[in-house]
Amino acid sequence: MIRLGSIEIALDDPVTLALIGAGALVILLVFLSLRTAARTARALEPIAGQMTYFSTRVQALSDGQMQITGALAAVSEAQATAQSAMLANMERRLEDVQKSMGETLHGTSNRTARSLGALQERLETIDRAQAKIEKLSGDVLSLQDILSNKQTRGAFGEIQLNDIVSKALPADSYSLQATLSNGKRADCLIHLPNPPGPIVIDSKFPLEAYEALVRADTPQAKTEAERAFRVAIRTHIKAISERYILEGETADGALMFLPSEAVYAELHAHFPEVVRDGFAARVWIVSPTTCMATLNTMRAILKDARMQAQAGEIRKQISALHRDVELVVERVGKLNTHFGQARRDVEGINIAAERAGKRAGQLESFEFEPSAPDTVVPLTKAATPPAE
Repeated sequence: MIRLGSIEIALDDPVTLALIGAGALVILLVFLSLRTAARTARALEPIAGQMTYFSTRVQALSDGQMQITGALAAVSEAQATAQSAMLANMERRLEDVQKSMGETLHGTSNRTARSLGALQERLETIDRAQAKIEKLSGDVLSLQDILSNKQTRGAFGEIQLNDIVSKALPADSYSLQATLSNGKRADCLIHLPNPPGPIVIDSKFPLEAYEALVRADTPQAKTEAERAFRVAIRTHIKAISERYILEGETADGALMFLPSEAVYAELHAHFPEVVRDGFAARVWIVSPTTCMATLNTMRAILKDARMQAQAGEIRKQISALHRDVELVVERVGKLNTHFGQARRDVEGINIAAERAGKRAGQLESFEFEPSAPDTVVPLTKAATPPAE
């Protein structure tokens, strides 16, 4: 036990031991702290130098930052100026673009207006064409109605034949619906001279057989339609041959008029044997085109025949013309004689006029001169006649 003044400290007391240990620990820690502080102070010396260097650098950085701030301010001002100039330029460009766009839009508007006007005109033209097409459709339907009836179809062929004949031949060279000696009536009789003599043109239109041939879509239907077409054409050929070829009255042949070029082309393209049958029966098949060509040939024949018939009259007129020419020559001779005499009279008048002109010139140049005294004739007063 240890006594400190009035305080006794028991060394075997755990608290005392703890306090002593704590005190020793504190002392040790203080000692260590002091050593550490000394070491730290020694270690902080270069750090302090570094801190001083850093402080200097920081100051330099601060100065540089201030310079950078000034430069940034200048750059900002320059940027603001450039931005203002750029905005002004952009405004001018925008105004130019707006003006150009306005002009372009105005031109586009004018072109669009013109295009719309042209489109309107075209639409009106289309409307008129549509109206014509509708009218034509109605006419086609009417034509179909006409062709669907056998009688009206026959009348259609006759009207077409009459129109062709009237355009190709003189009115007095043919007869329509002429009745022959056998009582048969021909659609048209051409008055050709002998030979060949008057020739008959009869209109036939085998439309049903042709339409059946066109509609045939199977080999069997096509064969049947071809057979019906041959029968129809041959029937017409036989009828024309028997009715309109009369010995001593008509020509030794007749014409069968087909008012459809399509039927005519189909016949000559695929049924040549039927055409040969027509040749054998002296019936020549013609279409509107070939009929016009045939009629023009007939017109030449008629013209030649009429010229031959008028040959005597022409010779008579030529003789009369020759006599008239002789009279004219005779009278021209007499007139030439009169002209010769008149020419000689005019020449004599010219000569007399020239002489008269020369004498008038001499009178103009003549001078009156005074006479000699002994030749002067005195002028005496005339005696007064006595009074009665």
